Amino acid sequence: MPEFANVIVDISHERLDRTFQYRIPERLKDRLQPGSRVRIPFGGGNRMIEGYVTELTDRAEYEPGRMKEIGEIAGGGLAVESELIALAGWIKEHYGSTMIQALKTVMPVKDRVKEKEERWVRLCLNQEELGAARSLCIKKHQTARLRLLEALKENPRLPWAEVAGRLKLTMAALRPMEEAGQIRIEGRQSYRNPAAGTGLETPPVRLNEAQQFIVNQLTGEIGRKDRRPALIFGVTGSGKTEVYMELISRTISAGRQAIVLIPEIALTFQTVQRFCGRFGDRVSFVNSRMSAGERYDQFERARKGELDVMVGPRSALFTPFGRLGLIIIDEEHEHTYKSENMPRYHARETAIARAELCGGLVVLGSATPSVESYYQALAGRFRLFRLKKRASADSVLPQVSVVDLRKELEAGNQSVFSRELRKKMESCLGNGQQMMLFLNRRGYAGFVSCRSCGKPMKCPHCDVSLTAHRNGRLVCHYCGYSVPLPKACPSCGSPYIAGFGLGTQKVEALVGREFPGARVLRMDYDTTAGKGGHQAILEAFGRGEADILIGTQMIVKGHDFPGVTLVGILAADLSLHAGDYRSSEVTFQLLTQAAGRAGRRGIPGEVVIQTYMPEHYAVQAAAAQDYEEFYHREILYRNLLKYPPAGCLMALQISSASEEAAEEAARGLANAISDSCGTEGQVTGPADAPVLKVRDIYRKLVYAKAAKYSTLIAAKDRAEAYMKDFPGASKVQLQFDFS
Repeated sequence: MPEFANVIVDISHERLDRTFQYRIPERLKDRLQPGSRVRIPFGGGNRMIEGYVTELTDRAEYEPGRMKEIGEIAGGGLAVESELIALAGWIKEHYGSTMIQALKTVMPVKDRVKEKEERWVRLCLNQEELGAARSLCIKKHQTARLRLLEALKENPRLPWAEVAGRLKLTMAALRPMEEAGQIRIEGRQSYRNPAAGTGLETPPVRLNEAQQFIVNQLTGEIGRKDRRPALIFGVTGSGKTEVYMELISRTISAGRQAIVLIPEIALTFQTVQRFCGRFGDRVSFVNSRMSAGERYDQFERARKGELDVMVGPRSALFTPFGRLGLIIIDEEHEHTYKSENMPRYHARETAIARAELCGGLVVLGSATPSVESYYQALAGRFRLFRLKKRASADSVLPQVSVVDLRKELEAGNQSVFSRELRKKMESCLGNGQQMMLFLNRRGYAGFVSCRSCGKPMKCPHCDVSLTAHRNGRLVCHYCGYSVPLPKACPSCGSPYIAGFGLGTQKVEALVGREFPGARVLRMDYDTTAGKGGHQAILEAFGRGEADILIGTQMIVKGHDFPGVTLVGILAADLSLHAGDYRSSEVTFQLLTQAAGRAGRRGIPGEVVIQTYMPEHYAVQAAAAQDYEEFYHREILYRNLLKYPPAGCLMALQISSASEEAAEEAARGLANAISDSCGTEGQVTGPADAPVLKVRDIYRKLVYAKAAKYSTLIAAKDRAEAYMKDFPGASKVQLQFDFS
């Protein structure tokens, strides 16, 4: 039996990002395991702090006599499987963070919240004994106890809520009765179940030939031998969810469990409703809008084997399933699968790493796969399956028309709604059908473009849009290139050059003015801020309580509303102007996904794309629903500039309350990783972050580009080593972001 344990302390500080070895006391040897949370004496004063066991070993790293002893196992934490500890190590190595940060990521529920418990009071006396006890209470004027005995005479088992509420008894009054053997207080832990009653029981849908082929390939003999990740590339409405459910059914039949990742909280309700209808109360979900108690209970149920399926955004990936066999990532192209906090892991790569640890399968699904995933599929590293037609025979892809907003301006129409869109809206409302108006706000905040010719202001070195800063300058956030904001368009000379200022509230007001009889719902950050906000709006729209749903990207992802026959996409090309090399990909995906919401049940759908750049290949490919054409054009661009997946990219963000300290550290880091990359990589920067100062903290960026990921990992290691010796390291924070 191992004598020593390597423990990482629960202090988020890079200088303590190492394990400390402790002796295992005899009383804990049969209880300790990798992942156990323990209390240990630490430092010169031996103050008791908490840490995590990362490894049990017989090899002493130094003299055992000088080694401190583990104090105790800390109660209340989730027991973490050793594979999650290993996964935390993988995250630390691949994304750059402390081990503690990685552990806190894979163990999102660390502290036990107060358990919800059901309690009852049960009578333990026979009728003769009960009569004697009542007489004694009357004699001693014990009115509270008498009330309880009278109630127990009618019902020998009373719920605690009635005893404490209607009968007004406290534990102080009950304890003497329990000690005398008159009553027994019973209790059991009751889990909060947010999915209870969510879905109506639904039988499995008969799969079509293409769907069944995918299931057979992934679960049959070939699938058991070939554990490569699988990419299901299916047009909107092609029935990917039905494939997921059949794969889950077979996984459960094999005695294993499944995780289903979805990109948005807004998708939780419809997704969970469908899965609960198929798999009942063995399904649950987690998301950031749930209470701490609800989240704790779902992970506790999963740890105890009381669930088969967990649904949720990227944090659901770390569900403590002991028999995990399948991880599904729906809408795998979505940017929300990338963490915004340290460590900045991507759920796709992390899911693949976890599947390798547990012997499971990863299935990716999308109508618009990420360029990275499709690239891997074409290279043979992922298995590729296609669903080219909509699953329902009466559902066909919508008719898409593209409106040039420059011509609308020339014709004197300065309205948000083009003439064609307004005409179709009138027809849709007249026929009693529903529509969605999608405002593409992604990337709008800081770009500047010409309203006459539609061209944005772009960096001549990086081919990304420049971002407007409050000092009146346009800046590239990849290389730092900067120019003053022009007074006229450099391409056509027009004075109509400006940023964008349209929001969902303004669109709602305009709809109300031009279509006063229409019933409107708006779905954006403000209207969904409260718990259950998404669900309430989607349920209302699904019941037909509104004619028009207005929203940002959250309304175009995965929702299925049979009554929607028209989708209007306002200012479709805004995301083309984000200062990001993925801007064309994001635009194509948003437009294609938005178009896919129309005409999903029998009635032909129509889509109107309004844009200032109708000639752009992303807009053209989205209108034609032609992913291959988009990918062909996009990968040429990525190859030319060595952007992922043709190359690898790492961003270093240096933050400090002192701009001088941030600048000094950034320059030193740029020089350090330049030496590490050598001729195999390219380093640019430092440059100001898109928002230089947030809450009095200045942020600088350094970029490294290389053909191989291993080159960037070496650069990361060199950057971490540099910061350990940097004189002002205590005043500076360093974060890594890999693409």
